[in-house]
Amino acid sequence: MDKTYDPRRIESRWYKFWEDAGYFAPGRPEGEPYCIMIPPPNVTGTLHMGHAFQDLIMDALIRYHRMRGRNTLWQPGTDHAGIATQLVVERLLATEGKNRRELGREKFVKRIWQWKNESGDAIASQLRRLGASPDWANARFTMDAGLSAAVNEVFVRLYDEGLIYRGKRLVNWDPVLRTAVSDLEVASEVENGTMYYVRYPFVDNGDAGITIGTTRPETILVDGAIAVHPADDRHRALIGRRVWVPLTEPPRAIEIIADEHVDPEFGSGCVKITAAHDFNDYEVYLRHPDKNIPLLTVLTPDAKMNDNAPKKYVGLDRYDARKKIVEDLASVNLLIKQTPHQYKLPRGDRSGAVVEPMLTDQWFVDLTRETLACGRPGGKAKITRPAIEMVARGRVQFVPDNWRKTYYQWLENVEDWCISRQIWWGHRIPAWYDAVGNVYVGHDEAAVRKKHALADDVRLRQDEDVLDTWFSSALWPFSTLGWPEKTVRLRQFYPTTVLVTGFDIIFFWVARMIMMGAKFMGDAPFHRVYIHGLVRDAHGQKMSKSKGNVLDPIDLIDGVGLEELVQKRTRGLLRPADAADIERQTRRDFPDGIPSFGADALRFTFAALASTGRDINFDLARTVGYRNFCNKIWNAARFVRLHTEGKNCAGDANFSLAERWIISQLQHSIAAIHTAVGAYRFDLVAREIHEFVWQHYCDWFVELCKPVLANGGAAAVRARYVLLDILETILRLSHPIMPFITEEIWQTIAPLIKRGSDTIMTQPYPRADADKMDARAMAEMQWVRDVVLTIRQLRGENHIAPARRIPLQLTATEPHTSNREALDYIQTMAKTEPIQLLGARQPSADAAVAMVGTTQIIVPLAGLMDKDNARARVIKSLQQLEKIIARGETKLNNAEFVNKAPAAVVQKEKVQLQKNRAQQVALRAQLQKLR
Repeated sequence: MDKTYDPRRIESRWYKFWEDAGYFAPGRPEGEPYCIMIPPPNVTGTLHMGHAFQDLIMDALIRYHRMRGRNTLWQPGTDHAGIATQLVVERLLATEGKNRRELGREKFVKRIWQWKNESGDAIASQLRRLGASPDWANARFTMDAGLSAAVNEVFVRLYDEGLIYRGKRLVNWDPVLRTAVSDLEVASEVENGTMYYVRYPFVDNGDAGITIGTTRPETILVDGAIAVHPADDRHRALIGRRVWVPLTEPPRAIEIIADEHVDPEFGSGCVKITAAHDFNDYEVYLRHPDKNIPLLTVLTPDAKMNDNAPKKYVGLDRYDARKKIVEDLASVNLLIKQTPHQYKLPRGDRSGAVVEPMLTDQWFVDLTRETLACGRPGGKAKITRPAIEMVARGRVQFVPDNWRKTYYQWLENVEDWCISRQIWWGHRIPAWYDAVGNVYVGHDEAAVRKKHALADDVRLRQDEDVLDTWFSSALWPFSTLGWPEKTVRLRQFYPTTVLVTGFDIIFFWVARMIMMGAKFMGDAPFHRVYIHGLVRDAHGQKMSKSKGNVLDPIDLIDGVGLEELVQKRTRGLLRPADAADIERQTRRDFPDGIPSFGADALRFTFAALASTGRDINFDLARTVGYRNFCNKIWNAARFVRLHTEGKNCAGDANFSLAERWIISQLQHSIAAIHTAVGAYRFDLVAREIHEFVWQHYCDWFVELCKPVLANGGAAAVRARYVLLDILETILRLSHPIMPFITEEIWQTIAPLIKRGSDTIMTQPYPRADADKMDARAMAEMQWVRDVVLTIRQLRGENHIAPARRIPLQLTATEPHTSNREALDYIQTMAKTEPIQLLGARQPSADAAVAMVGTTQIIVPLAGLMDKDNARARVIKSLQQLEKIIARGETKLNNAEFVNKAPAAVVQKEKVQLQKNRAQQVALRAQLQKLR
C-alpha cells in the first residue's frame, strides 16, 4: 500500500474494473429481487448536489442488498426533458444565426438527437465519478424505441377508454416558449407591483358605479362579470345589477354576481371575473353556468393584444398595453387610484417570462370526473381512486410517513392533467385529423386507417403537439423493464422495491407513477417511497447560481483552484453587480480554492447528513473531517498489513479481554447498522461506522495491540488474527458508502484471509452473531476507557505533559479492579506507573482526584507540575480568548450585521460567543486555582 491515501489514483481504476466485469448487472437470479428506478435526470443536466446526495442513497442501498445476496437492479436512464432540451438547442442555433422554424420540424428534431448523442449524457459520466453502480448496460432513454412504444400504447388505451380527451381549458402558458407548461415548471415569487382601482359605471346610472382592484388592467377588456361576497353587507344590494366594462368597443355590459371566492377584506371587496385569464376566475365561471359568463381571451400566444381588444391596443405587448390602458382609464375618470402592491408573480423556470393563464385547446388525462361528457366511464373511479387506495391499504408506504398526508391532499384536490405541449421535441401525440377536423387516435397512421376503415385518398395530418415529459416519466417503472412486452425483467423486478426522491415531485411524478402502475400493471410501481430533504448550504440557504453558493460535487471530488471556482460561479450571470458580489464571497469563503476530497469522503458526508425528511445543510468542514476519516482507515490498514503480511495470523479462540470486547462491539455495531438501513437512516449508519472505526478500533484496540505485537508469542498471533478479521469486516460494512477505498484495501488483504472473490462487491455483508456478544467484556472495557479518559482529563487540567508517566492509585471498590488485564490496559493507555490498589481513604492534599462509578482515581501531583509555566500558559490562553470574545461582541452589536446576515449565521455567532464566555469562566477558575 502507498504511504499516503490518494483517491485520484484508485477511483477511476476500480470503477473501470467493476463496470467492465459487469458487476453492476443483476447477477443472482436465485436471490430475492431488489430494484430501484433512478429518477431520470434531464438529458440537459449536470450533476448537482441534490443529484449526488440522492444517488448516494440509492447506490448505498443497492450495494448493501447486492452484498446481502439479493438480485439487485438499479435501473439507470435519462429523461428527454422536452422544453429544457429544445431550449438548449434553440440557443445553440441562435449563435449560428438560425432558428428552428427555418430548419423545419424534421431537421430540427434531427439536430436535437445529434446534440443528445454528443453531449446530452453528462450526468451519466459524472455519476460514474461518484461511484454509482447502476446497470449501465441496460440504461434507458425516455425517447428510445421501446419507451416510445410504451407511451403510444398507454395513450391509445386511455383514449379508447375515454380517459384522455381534447378540450379547451385554462393552462399555464409560457409566452416566450409558446407552450403550455406544468405547475412544476412555474416558479412564483413575491414581486413589487401596483394595485389599480377602477370604476365600472352602472348601466342604469352612469354617474355611479362599482370599484374593483386589479393588478392586471390589460385584461379588463375581456371581463365576464363582477363578483362580490354574498355575505358582504356593503355590496349585497348590488347583486344582479349590470355595469359597463371600461374602454370596450362597442360598449359591453356584465352582471354583478355573488360568489364566496371573493375576499371582502381584499382591495375594494369586489373582483372582476376574467375567466379566460385567471384560474380562480375560471372556477367561478364553472360554478355559475346560468350566468352565461363569456370566455374571452385578449392575448395572443406571444402575449400581445389580440382582436378582442379595441383596435388601438391590438398588437401591443401586454405590458405596453397595460400602460396605455391605465392612461386611457385616467383620461375618462375611471381610474380611482394606484397603490404599491406586492404579489406572487409566476414565471417560467426555463424562460424567466411571466406565465399567463391561457385558454387553449389541449389534451388532458381525466383525473376528476366519474363520467365524461360523451357518457363513457372514466374519472376517479378509473385512475385517481386506485392510486389513493394503494397508499391507504399500505401497498405503498412513505418514509417518513407524514408525506402520506401530502399525497392524499394533492390527489383529493387533483385537476385534470394537461399532457400536450406546443413544442417539437418529445413524443408526438398519436392523433390524426381529417379535413373536417375529425380526430383519430392510433399507434401510427396505418393503424388509424385500418381501425377506422379510411380510404387512402382521405388526407390525414398528425397533431403538431408533443406529450408532457411527465407522461413518459409516469411509465418509467414498467416501461424501462420492457412493457408492454411481458419480459423476464418485468416479471422479476416489478413492483420495484423503493423509490428515492425529493418531496417536490410527489405529485408531479410519484403520484402519476402510482396512477399508471395501478392502471396498467394492476399493482403499485414500488413498495416504499423514501422522501429525502433538499441540500442547502452551510447556513441553510437554498443553493442557487444567483446566490453564488452552489457547490459542484465533481469539484469536491477533484478539487478546484480559486480562480477557476470564481469563473464557474460568475459565468452566465447577467448583472455585473451580482458577479462582483459572488466573486467577493467566493474569495472570502475559499481563499485557497477547494481541495480534492475524493468520492468516498463526499459520499460519507452525504450519508452522515441523511436524516429522514430533513433538509441538509452541507458544511464543507464535515467533508474535511471525513477525508481525514479516510486517511484514518488507510493508515490503520497499513499498520495491520505491516504486522500481518507474511506472518502467522491463524489465532485461536483464547481471546484476551480487549479482543473479546472489540469482537462483541463489532456485533453490536453490525446489528445497529442493519436496523438503521432498514429505517433509511444513513446518518446513523455513518455514525456507527465512524464511531466503531475511529474510536473503538483505531484509538483503542489498535493501540492495545501494539505492546502485544511487540512481545510476540501466541498472544501476538491471536492479535494479528483479530486485527485482520475486524479490518476486513469493517471494509465490508463500509463498502456501500465508501466503495473505492474499501475495494483498494480489501484487495491488499484478501490474500491474507484467503477470500475467493475478485471484488469486495460480491462478498457477503456482515451479519451480527449473538454468540459473540460478550456483555461482561463490554462492561469491563467501558470501565477501562472511562478511567483512562478521566486520567487524561486530570492531566490536562493540571498541565502534565501527555507523554510523562504518572503515579496512579485506585480504590479497590469495584470488581473491575481485580482484573489484571484491565489494569494493564489502563497503565498502557494512560501512561502510568504500576497502579496501586488502595482501600477507601482520603487522598493527600496535593493529589488530583476524580470518580468513575465507585472507583476513586488518585493522581499524586508532587513533582509533576511546574506551576509558574502552567500559570503562564493559562494567562496566554485567556488573553487570546478575550480578544476573540471582543470581536464577537463587536460583530453582534453591529445592527447592520444582525439585520442583513442570514439568521442562521447570526445564531451561529451567538452560540459561539456563549461557548467562548463559558471557556473564559473556566480558564479564570483554573488560574485562580494555580494562584
